[in-house]
Parts: sequence; C-alpha cells; structure tokens
Amino acid sequence: MDINRMKHMKILVVFVGLFFTSFGFSQDDTNDLASWTAINLKYKLDEKWAFNLEGQLRLKEDISEVDEYFSELGATYTVFKGFKLGAGLRYIRENDNVGNVQGYENHFRYNIDASYKHKINDLSLKYRLRYQNKNELGVSTSEGDYAKQTLRFKTSLEYNFSNWKLDPEISAEIFNRFGKEAENEFSKYRLTFGTEYKLKKVGTIGVFYRFQKELNEEFPETTNIIGLKYTYTFKNKKNEEK
Repeated sequence: MDINRMKHMKILVVFVGLFFTSFGFSQDDTNDLASWTAINLKYKLDEKWAFNLEGQLRLKEDISEVDEYFSELGATYTVFKGFKLGAGLRYIRENDNVGNVQGYENHFRYNIDASYKHKINDLSLKYRLRYQNKNELGVSTSEGDYAKQTLRFKTSLEYNFSNWKLDPEISAEIFNRFGKEAENEFSKYRLTFGTEYKLKKVGTIGVFYRFQKELNEEFPETTNIIGLKYTYTFKNKKNEEK
C-alpha cells in the first residue's frame, strides 16, 4: 500500500470515528427506524442559476408506515464563487396516525438559504443557514394553526480521495424553533454520514445514514434514518456551446 493510500485510509477512519463517537453518546433513547427515498431533477441554466424538482417518500415506525411524501421546487443563485442564495417551495402530504383525529394532512413549507463552500487541500467545507416556515393548509389561526418557524444551521465536511468515487461526507445540523406557538429554543439536531456515486450519463446515486434527536423535550424522540437519493442533472446546451 502506497503512502497516499495509507494517508487516505487514516483520514477515512477519522471521519467515521468522529461520526460514531458523536452518535454513541445518544443511543439510549433510540425509538424508531425510518427511511427517506428521493428522486431529484436539476437544471443548470447557466453559471449563476440552477433549479431543481424533487419528490420524496418518508417512512416511519420501523419503515412500516408512511410518514409523509412531498414535492419540492427550488432554485439557487451563485453570488460569487462558493457563496449561494437559495429558496424552495414544498407541498407535503403528512400522515397523522396519532390521536383521535387521524389521516393525511396538507402542509406547505417554504425556505430561504444562504450557503458557503470552500476547500482546504482535499477537504471541502460547507456551511448553510436556512430559514423555514411551515403551516397546515385549510386550517386558520383561529383554529390554532400558526406557522412553524425554524432556523437551521448545517456544517459539512467532505474529503476528496484520489482515484476513488465514493468520497465520504459528514455533517451536523442544529434546529432552532421560534414563533407564536414555540419558545425560542433548540428543537433537534441531526448527524449524517453518507457518500455519492456518479454514473456517467445516468446520474448520481447518494446513500446516507442519519441520526436525529429532539431537544428540550421531556421524552425526546430519536430516529435512525436510512436514505437513498437519485439525482439527474440537465445542462443548458446553448451555454455549453459558448
């Protein structure tokens, strides 16, 4: 084994070790296994603008019940190298199977993002700040429905291995809820470890494992999430020919 390969293996071990060390402190309250499956279509208009349309299905209760499914339309604008602004609109069908009144509910969510990405040698670092606003459709504030507002901060690390297509990525995200119905406090966090594999002319397949835990709850819910995502990117041929 050459020196570079040994170096890369050590870095991968550090990535995995950091992730599972953080995860290991939170195992006692684990109570559910979920899966998230998504198909994402991207369109790169030019060097500044990109758009995406995504459909996703989420299962809960040990992957035995539908949690929700949704469609999302998003856009990003590159302000300068590494810095992007983005926005998204999401229509959600959410399965409420708890309580006296059960069934599928219609929700609408929008978000506004700012993200920055830079590199240090073979290591890529990304930071994202997101504001999101979600409420149930067809229910007024007089009936007790107020928009659920959340600020989210996410940081990601990805290492680029030479001659290897499965570059690992680890991320951590914290959620802070606020608004009329909620105190200004942290509500949950996520730890994610995943990778992507690019298939020439076919698209990109991504897989991940995510650990999620509620905060500031008497009985915090924890969830282990297995994810699979397929992405296909369209490019503006006119810009490629220029």
